[in-house]
Amino acid sequence: MTAMPTDTPVPTDGADVAASRVRFLTAEPVLPGLVRGSILASWQRSRDLKVAADQVHQLYCGTPNSDTPLTTSAEPVLRTLREQLDGQPVSAILTDSSGLVLSRLTGDSAFERHLDSVQLAPGFSYAEQFVGTNGIGTALEVGGAAHVFGHEHYAEDLENLACAAVPIQHPISGRTVGAIDLTCWRRDAGSLLLTLAKTTAEQIRQAMLADAGANQLDLFQEYLRTCRRMAGAVLALDREVVMLNEFARTTLTPGDQTAMLAQAGEALTAGYRGPIVIELPTGRRARMHCRPVGHGEHPSGIVVHVKLDEPAGRHIARTVTDVANPLPGLVGTAPPWLRACHEVERLFRSAEWVAVQGEGGVGKLALLRAVQLRRQPVGRLSVLDAAEAARDTGWHERLRRAIGDADNIIISHVDTLTSTQARSLSAALQDSEDRASTGGPWVAVTLGQPAHESPAIAKLLGLFPSTVEVPPLRLHLEDLQPLVTHFLARLGHGGQLTCSPEAMQMLMRLSWPGNAEQVLQMLRQVVKHRRTGQIQPEDLPPEARAVGRRRLSPLERIERDAIVESLVDAHGNKAKAARSLEMSRATIYRKIHDYGIVSPTT
Repeated sequence: MTAMPTDTPVPTDGADVAASRVRFLTAEPVLPGLVRGSILASWQRSRDLKVAADQVHQLYCGTPNSDTPLTTSAEPVLRTLREQLDGQPVSAILTDSSGLVLSRLTGDSAFERHLDSVQLAPGFSYAEQFVGTNGIGTALEVGGAAHVFGHEHYAEDLENLACAAVPIQHPISGRTVGAIDLTCWRRDAGSLLLTLAKTTAEQIRQAMLADAGANQLDLFQEYLRTCRRMAGAVLALDREVVMLNEFARTTLTPGDQTAMLAQAGEALTAGYRGPIVIELPTGRRARMHCRPVGHGEHPSGIVVHVKLDEPAGRHIARTVTDVANPLPGLVGTAPPWLRACHEVERLFRSAEWVAVQGEGGVGKLALLRAVQLRRQPVGRLSVLDAAEAARDTGWHERLRRAIGDADNIIISHVDTLTSTQARSLSAALQDSEDRASTGGPWVAVTLGQPAHESPAIAKLLGLFPSTVEVPPLRLHLEDLQPLVTHFLARLGHGGQLTCSPEAMQMLMRLSWPGNAEQVLQMLRQVVKHRRTGQIQPEDLPPEARAVGRRRLSPLERIERDAIVESLVDAHGNKAKAARSLEMSRATIYRKIHDYGIVSPTT
C-alpha cells in the first residue's frame, strides 16, 4: 500500500488566506503577497459568475456516460491507483472536459460519504461556474495543472479539502478531453499530490494512445516523422483530428491557417498527392506537399509540409486586422464588427447559447464557425439549415444525432421555421439545454430581422439567453478594403490581382444591401475576366455603378444593368444611351436617379 505523500513545503493556506478570502468576499482590498495570483484570479472569476460562497449546492446532471474512449482507457489506470491507495482518505476523480464527474474511486468509506455531502460525485459538475475555485474547475479553466488547498477554495464547504487536478489531452489531437483529480483531507495533503495527479494523467494519455485506432496512429506517426525531417510548417488532419506544429501555429496568421486547412481538406477528399501552390490571404505563396495516409484506395488522413515564399519585391507583414481580429478566416477592425466578434467569442467561452441576428450576407455563420475554430479547433461541429426542415425528411434525424454526438451545433435561418417546426425544434433542444455546460453541445442559431416574430419562434429564442447583432456592411464600410483583399485571396488570386484606388472608390460608394456576400459574388464576376493586375472601374459589373439603398426586384436589376451598360457604351452620353434603349431622355434621367446610377463622365 502506498502512503500519501506529505512532503513539505506545501502552499500556505492558513489564517492569512482565510482572512484574505473574507476580505475578498466583502469587497475589501486583498493585501498583496498573501494569496497566490492564480487563486485570486479564480476567486474573481467565481464572483463574476455569481457562485455561492457559503455552500455547494447544484443540480444533478444525470448518470454520466461510462462508455467513452476516455473512461474506457482510464478505468484500468484508476483501478490500479485505487488498489495502491486502499484504506486511505484519498479519492481519484475523473471528469469530462466540462468538469462533469464521470467516476470516483475512494479508498475510505467515511471520506467517500463526505464527498457525497459536497456533491463531488458522478453526475455533478465541478466546473468553476458551479462551485467556484477548486482543483477540477480551475485546471480546466486555465488549461493546465492546478492545486487548491483548504481556504483557497471559493466555497466554504470545501475548506477542509485539498485537491490537485490535471487536464487530460487526447494523445493525437491534443484536445482536452477531461481531467484527473486527486482529493484528500487538507491536513493530509503534501506537495507531491500534484505530482501524482500529473503521473496519473500521463498514464491515462498513454492508455488512450494505445487504444487509438490504427488509422489515427498512422496519421500521428507520419505527422511526427514529417516534423522531425522537415523544417517549416507541418499540418495533418483527418475527419476528426487537426494538428499543426509550433511553426505553423506561431508564424501563420489565423486566416492563413484556415486557408491551408481548407485546401488540405479538399486534397484529402480528392485523394490528391503531390504539391499544391496557393495564395494565402496575407499575400504569401504556399507550396503544400501533400501525403495521404491510410490503408486502401481512399486515404483516411493527410499530412502536409508547407514551404512559404515571399512574393518578389514585396514585404509581407501582419496587418492591423490580424492583430485586432484574431478569429480565423475573418477580417475587419471597425468597432461595431469587432464588438459582435468579441461578444460571440465570450459567450462561446462561457458555454452560453446564443442567437446571432443580422441582415442576409453579414457573416453570421462565418463568425460562428470562426469562433468555434479558434476556441475548439478539433471539436465536432454540426451545421444545420432550418430552411431545409420542411423539404428534407431526414433533417430532424440529423438534428437528433447532432445533439447526441456534436460538441457544437449551429442552426441557421431559424426565423424561416413554421410554428409547428419551431415547436418541434424547441422540444428537441429543451433537454440538451440543461446539459450545455455539463456534457451537452453548445448551440447557436442565426436569424434575420423578421418584421413579425411568431409566438413559437419567440419561445424557441427563449432558450438562448443572449442575442448578438451583427452589423450590416454599410455601418462598417472601413472594412470593405480588407474584405476585398481577403475575398480575392479566397478566390485564388491573392497577390496576383488587386483593386485599383479608382475601383475601390466606386465600391465604397455602394450601400451593399447584400453585405459581405454581395461583395464576394461581385468579385466572382470580376475574376472571370480579370485574373491579374489591377481591377479598374470598367472591370466592375453594372451594379457597382448604382448606389441605391434598396433591394431591387429581378426585373429592376435587369433594367438597371441595361442602363449602365448603355451609358458605358455611350461614354456617359445620356441622350445616346436613351436612344439605344428606345426610351425618352426624361425616362432615362428619372431611372438613373431612381437606381442611384453613377454615370461615366463624357
